[in-house]
Amino acid sequence: MKNNFQPQLPAEGILINHDYGNTKTYTVVCECSSPDCSHTVWIEADASGVTVTTYTKQKTKFWSLNRFQIIWTLLTKGWVEYEASIIMTAQQSANYANVLQSASCDVVEFRKQT
Repeated sequence: MKNNFQPQLPAEGILINHDYGNTKTYTVVCECSSPDCSHTVWIEADASGVTVTTYTKQKTKFWSLNRFQIIWTLLTKGWVEYEASIIMTAQQSANYANVLQSASCDVVEFRKQT
């Protein structure tokens, strides 16, 4: 069975934060509704082309983990690994793909006009 998800307006789970012309920023919320899982997406156009950057705030349960192991890893490697994930519905993923495509086209057109 084939599902045809059409992008929505307004888009489920995709919130526009700013539109600076050559840069657009969005917040992509997780299906679990926790703000700790949300991602910030910047779509920018400059002389070298379009750049899509995804940010998320990382947190650790420092007091519930083995603190010695974390500190030792930080001292010996200089960094500690963390993982971020986001859960999207099928509709939200279609909206996300559409937002990336349309925002990329928008920022390129704005860049050409300036």
